[in-house]
Amino acid sequence: QVQLVESGGGSVQAGGSLTLSCAASRYTYSALCMGWFRQAPGKEREGVAFIYTGGGSPAYADSVKGRFTISQADAKHTLYLHMNNLRPEDTAMYYCVGIGQYPCPSKWDDFRYWGQGTQVNVAS
Repeated sequence: QVQLVESGGGSVQAGGSLTLSCAASRYTYSALCMGWFRQAPGKEREGVAFIYTGGGSPAYADSVKGRFTISQADAKHTLYLHMNNLRPEDTAMYYCVGIGQYPCPSKWDDFRYWGQGTQVNVAS
C-alpha cells in the first residue's frame, strides 16, 4: 500500500510562493500517476495538477496555469508543487493523490492513494 505524506504548507502574503512536497513510501510500482487536489471551506474539491512519473506532459487546472508547476524528484518518490504568485483564492487544504495507472484520472474518487493534506493560507 503506497503511503503519501505532504509537507510544505503554510501562510504567505498574496504574490508570494510556496512549494509543497509529497513523499511516497512503500512504492512498488514502476510509475505512478500523481497529483494534487485542493479544497477550500464551502467549496468543491478541485484537481490542481497531475503528472505521470513514467513520462509525459503534466496537466493543470486553468485556475493555476502559469503560476503552479508540478514536478518530481529523480528518484520519483517525491512529488512537488511549486506555487508562485499566490492569490487569496488559492487558500485551501492541498492533498497529494496517486494511482498506479496511465492515463491519469481526473476525479478524486478514481485515485487509489490519498495523503492527509497540508494547509495553504494566502493573505491579501
